[in-house]
Amino acid sequence: MNPNHLKQQATSGILWTALQKYSALIIQFITGIILARLLTPYDYGCLGMLSIFIVLAETIIDGGFGLALVQKKKTTQEDYSTIFFWNLGLSVLLYVLIFLSAPSIAKFYNIPLLCSVLRVQGLILFTYAFNIVQRNQLVKNLQFKTLSIVSFVASVIALTVAIVMAFYGFGVWSLVALQNLLVLIPALFFWFYVKWRPTWIFSWTSFKELFGFGLYMFLTNLLNILCTRIQGLLIGKFFNPSIMGYYSKADRTERFASDSIASIINQVSFPLFAEVQDDRHRLGNMIKKLAMTISFFSFPLLFILLLCAKPIFILLYSDRWVGSVQYFQILCIAGLAWSLQSVNYMSISAIGKSKTMFVWTIIKRTLGIAFIVIGLFYYGMIGLLIGVVLNQWFSLFVNMYLVSRHIGYKWWKQLFDIIPIGMVSLVAATISYYVGVLSQLPLYSNAILKFFVYLMVYMGWALMVKPEAYCYTKSIMVPMISKFGHRIKMFN
Repeated sequence: MNPNHLKQQATSGILWTALQKYSALIIQFITGIILARLLTPYDYGCLGMLSIFIVLAETIIDGGFGLALVQKKKTTQEDYSTIFFWNLGLSVLLYVLIFLSAPSIAKFYNIPLLCSVLRVQGLILFTYAFNIVQRNQLVKNLQFKTLSIVSFVASVIALTVAIVMAFYGFGVWSLVALQNLLVLIPALFFWFYVKWRPTWIFSWTSFKELFGFGLYMFLTNLLNILCTRIQGLLIGKFFNPSIMGYYSKADRTERFASDSIASIINQVSFPLFAEVQDDRHRLGNMIKKLAMTISFFSFPLLFILLLCAKPIFILLYSDRWVGSVQYFQILCIAGLAWSLQSVNYMSISAIGKSKTMFVWTIIKRTLGIAFIVIGLFYYGMIGLLIGVVLNQWFSLFVNMYLVSRHIGYKWWKQLFDIIPIGMVSLVAATISYYVGVLSQLPLYSNAILKFFVYLMVYMGWALMVKPEAYCYTKSIMVPMISKFGHRIKMFN
């Protein structure tokens, strides 16, 4: 593919994905503030305890076939129909298992309500299976504009329903409705918008071909989900639902921050990586530019949130959520590594090294779970969260090593490229912290002061030194802004 055309696709994809992400993010953020004032940590905790079961089931349904369909250069009607019927049949089997095991899961947590909640929430599996092929067709064809619009509309409708239900006292059921509608609405739209329809074909040849790639991606994703969600299972078992609620709110808020930049680029990166998978040098340059762009935005954002965590939580969610602040600050440190992991992960997946990813995922996730369990055993809740931090940073270093080995973008070069951003971010945070301590201003005034001090130090460095990360970010942002400005003029 022509490099200029690829760059245009990347810019357009990032633009529309950014619009999707930030419009949905703003809506969810505002709604999260409202729901946090209408609901209790106990309500959030109940749903958080069950998330591991639903997410694992969704991962099993996908089975790695979603990425396999995108990664394969020429897909056929047989491929799509085979995966569609496989996913649909698997969703029925998994829902039956969830329905039958719901009483035992509720007994495990000693909360009877969870039985009914899990059975209703599990209905999301049918919708998810129904939706996978159409969504991946749009991703494969880089139709991010359509995905963005649908995501925005779905967020508005689902979150409005959740707020109304919470206002009328439905408690945890308002959160269940929110999760189900966020999947149901896009599924209905994609079914009518995408012209593709399944035919009564199930090809074992096609299944085996996609399964060859998808099997290891599935097992890798399953291990990743298990490790990233196991803390919720442990917290739900060894602590009360309110503690789980505090953790869920801290985790969700931190993920909004660490994913806000990374997920925009990562959603676009896989199909683009797949296009240039045979040109390792070019692929390495793409990884470098994307990783440095993510770091340039995500590092300062997470440090600012860490510094201003308490006033942010009190202002947004009220005093009842102060218990989340310390958890949130620790998770921000993990978020620094999390924001960079997917660029490396997606690049290895795009070149077809799914078996290699699986083998190394066993290693990194086994150690990751060990970090979390040992931390919980010796230091309780704080120890568990420190284990999460160690897990995320170890996983990042493993992904860097794999890129170094299979793509040629050496691990020490990767570190050399992002360390300056990390160091300046840390220095800016240290200066801001001590300025805040010395100022002795009230809570909110202190937070505003630290924010502006941080911004002055960080942006002052960027504008004076003009590091590579700044130049790469500018090269991506300027075309996006110009394109967005052109679209606005069209409506004037």
